[in-house]
Amino acid sequence: MSIESTLFPVKEYPANFAYNSEAGISDVKVDTGYKFIVREDTNQVLSCMTDEYKLVPNSQIVKAAEPILKQHKAKLREAVSLGDGQRTIWKWSLPNSLIEISKGDEMHPEVIIKNSYDGSLQVHILSGAFRLVCSNGMIIGNIIEKYNYKHNIGNVNLDNLEEVIVDVIEKTEEEGRQLPLLKDTKLKQSHIIKLIELFPSTMSAFITQYMIANKPKTYWDLYNVATYINTHKMNRKYNTTHQLENKLYSSVKKWATA
Repeated sequence: MSIESTLFPVKEYPANFAYNSEAGISDVKVDTGYKFIVREDTNQVLSCMTDEYKLVPNSQIVKAAEPILKQHKAKLREAVSLGDGQRTIWKWSLPNSLIEISKGDEMHPEVIIKNSYDGSLQVHILSGAFRLVCSNGMIIGNIIEKYNYKHNIGNVNLDNLEEVIVDVIEKTEEEGRQLPLLKDTKLKQSHIIKLIELFPSTMSAFITQYMIANKPKTYWDLYNVATYINTHKMNRKYNTTHQLENKLYSSVKKWATA
């Protein structure tokens, strides 16, 4: 999906209604305290929100973010709107900040921005380091830094967006410099047990067999075992699988530095 397709126009309309009362009064407008968020190019109602909800158009976010990201040579990797446009996610990669753990094993820093028109997402600005785990294009990684802007009247101010994006990029690059620690630190056997305990009990036998066959020696080896199990043997349609994915890197890093 192109970035332009995520920048469709939206507008809010008061959720007032008219009625005829028993007294014969007609066309009385009632303030319900709600409003409709409407996609104007299709006339699709995206949501009905309270009057406290602050509409932040996708176009406003992209207009503020793109110049900053271009300064850092960022490349748009993905732009996708979910549902009828209720939720949108953009992902920019930072090719000039590529993190190579070992030959052929690379982490790709990214900046991820999310927005919604149905209240399901705040305005999220995230950074992370991600890696290709198999030939079918599957990517796994970890979120390093995250900022949230709530969709509340008086609470959404994107004036400091440049500062936030620069900060998440710097945090990602700083984290990348620490990644060789996992490759260079010898694995403690007790942490193999801790990794198995992170996964559902139904996966325990398979993880044990996989580790016997692959014999992880460092914490990077352990992380590779964890990401393989998560991406190849667990159901990617389950939210619990993605919740576990978000824990893997931070857990392995914590054990390596303990």
